Amino acid sequence: MTTLRQLEYLVRIVDEGSFTRAAALLHVSQPALSHQVRALEHAVGGALLERLPRAVRLTPMGRALLPHARTALAEAERARCAARRAAGLERGEVQVATVYSVTLGVLPPVLRAWHRAYEGVRVRLFEHRHADELAEAMLAGQADLAIGPPPPNWDGPVRPLGEEEFVVVLPPGDPAVPAAATQIELGRLATRDWVHYAPGHGLADVLDRAAAHAGFRPHAAVRTEQTAAAPILAAAGLGPALVPASIVPDPFGGRVLRVDPPLRRPLAAFSRAEPDPLSAAFLDLLTRHAPPLPAHVRAVLPTARLS
Repeated sequence: MTTLRQLEYLVRIVDEGSFTRAAALLHVSQPALSHQVRALEHAVGGALLERLPRAVRLTPMGRALLPHARTALAEAERARCAARRAAGLERGEVQVATVYSVTLGVLPPVLRAWHRAYEGVRVRLFEHRHADELAEAMLAGQADLAIGPPPPNWDGPVRPLGEEEFVVVLPPGDPAVPAAATQIELGRLATRDWVHYAPGHGLADVLDRAAAHAGFRPHAAVRTEQTAAAPILAAAGLGPALVPASIVPDPFGGRVLRVDPPLRRPLAAFSRAEPDPLSAAFLDLLTRHAPPLPAHVRAVLPTARLS
């Protein structure tokens, strides 16, 4: 018989890429972890993992089972929360999946307003590097609500939230543009070394596509996994960076320039089914407290159109 614990063990091994690391995080011995995986494989009728010298890899049967395992664990967690709410043990939880840039730039004022209005209701965040990963996680039942670039052909409710504006960040006094300029064509930076993003990061795709449209391929001076690091590294002089305007910190020591022509991508909230009352309340605050551009960025981009 397949158990939730066995499914949890499988998911953790896959996420960590190692029996040893998974066992440490789960606080079980490695032999006990291996025994449970073998029991799960016996229950489903075949091998789920291929043990390699330095890693593990899913078999075709394992790849077929994994999304269902994630869904089962997510549903079990929601059932636990519902039962505790009914027993008066907790006052609720909203589970929100998103991408890194939204966590940094869009959600802080929303979460601040939520805490004031619903102090007893927790928000649990699941953060992803790429919009494709976000959509896959939502299909697997990870969260109640997702916020990010809307996936194409999504089979569920989608609420548009406007557009995310991208800006170019440069160090103070950069010779590429006049001191009074507020915008720049990406092609003018074609020969520069860029602050780029790590492979697999969603913003790496945004920069590569925008540069290709401008007729060049960006050469990376440095690649960062951390979205918040890109504007800081650019301001320090490592190279220009293309970042969502909402993540530019305040105060900020670098130059912020609007892209010419403007570069934006849509943002939306989406879910598998109609939002429950808590999720609907979160959506309402989201639409009222998530500015398209933070005030300190609007101040240096006077021609920027708010979406």
